[in-house]
Amino acid sequence: MVITDEIREACAWVSERASSVRVMDQAIATYADSLALAGSTSPAKTGTPVDGDNREGIAAFWLTLDAINFGSGWFPTLRKRAEPTGYRTIAAGIRRRFDEHGPWAARELAEIQTGELAIVLDQDPDHELLALFAASLRDLGSRLDTDYGGSFTALIDDAGGSAVSFVTRLGGWECFADSSVYRGREVPFLKRAQIAAADLHRAGAAPFDDLAQLTMFADNLVPHVLRLDGVLAFDPGLVQRIDRGQLIEHGSAEEVEIRAGALHAVELIVAAAHAAGLPAASAQVDELLWNRGQGTAYKSVPRHRSRTTAY
Repeated sequence: MVITDEIREACAWVSERASSVRVMDQAIATYADSLALAGSTSPAKTGTPVDGDNREGIAAFWLTLDAINFGSGWFPTLRKRAEPTGYRTIAAGIRRRFDEHGPWAARELAEIQTGELAIVLDQDPDHELLALFAASLRDLGSRLDTDYGGSFTALIDDAGGSAVSFVTRLGGWECFADSSVYRGREVPFLKRAQIAAADLHRAGAAPFDDLAQLTMFADNLVPHVLRLDGVLAFDPGLVQRIDRGQLIEHGSAEEVEIRAGALHAVELIVAAAHAAGLPAASAQVDELLWNRGQGTAYKSVPRHRSRTTAY
């Protein structure tokens, strides 16, 4: 079984047994129709191919950024200047570095320290998240240097045009690891490995032909959108904890149920869209819901926060 099918099966299994998060099956068909999927663009159909040094640079940017595309549980404690969110603050810092000095070479990433990263991201070097960022980038750089001669595109090309193969490789690296255990069963999510595949494809650096096989990218925003839109129902006690700003422990039953419930709900939405004759893909639905979550109606209500390198 390929890894993305394992993710789908495990999340469906969790949703069947969940006690704190329920998928509102009766809402799926109407909700799928409301998303206007016919007018959106599937990530599997986007991306203008790029070549040569430009492709290497684009691959370096997205792999570097996605290796540290986590920390939402810490985002309220980050210093934000021009950018309104934690992710955009981090992304803007990485973009400035690339624009002003070019990409880090793999060997440079393998040796990066929190002090250098703090300057690039305009953050306190003693912040807990900076040490986690630096460790992830060191693992990425070491893997690329050892296995791919320091080439970012060699990693992509090794996947043979398959996003699933790419995700499988990245998911075995510490810098992209993302798996939990629920009632004794391993539940893989591989959020950042999957979003890296989609980002690289959209940017034209990775001509993957099976992007539709990816699942949604299980984080804390899409479940929030689905809850407020009535597709997910959370236990009232869990909602109270989230509203109070209480951290939900990564790997706890509630946190796994939130992520698995959202992922399974998106699969049901995709199935409903297909039944209506719409060529929807999970990553496409994820993007629509993530963008919806930028609206005031969603930003004004607290979402769950977990301190983890998964998202």
